Amino acid sequence: MTAFRLFLVTIFVAIAVYTGVVVFNHGMGLLPVFFGDMAEMGWPGQFNLDFMCFLALSALWLSWRHQFSPGGLVIGLCGFFGGAFFLSAYLLVVSFQVNGDVKALLLGSARANAN
Repeated sequence: MTAFRLFLVTIFVAIAVYTGVVVFNHGMGLLPVFFGDMAEMGWPGQFNLDFMCFLALSALWLSWRHQFSPGGLVIGLCGFFGGAFFLSAYLLVVSFQVNGDVKALLLGSARANAN
């Protein structure tokens, strides 16, 4: 679990630093570039579509893990719009909340403890 947690911290820091540099150099105009690449039907757009599907799967899993409660839906939206930056922080915090129990980390405590 320690190696996984270090991996999550590495992801979080790398994305935070990289995003900071990109915002400083190019501003906050992500969405027009993201969807513009998709509209051009080239490889950058294909990557963006594939990535957006991963974000949707992440959002669905986060919402499901919280049993589609209102809070779970909000967390799912955070996962969709926050990407790996949000998910790495979320998993790091939850890994401590569940004391490293991978079953509870993946399923949520309610499902992990159900018979």
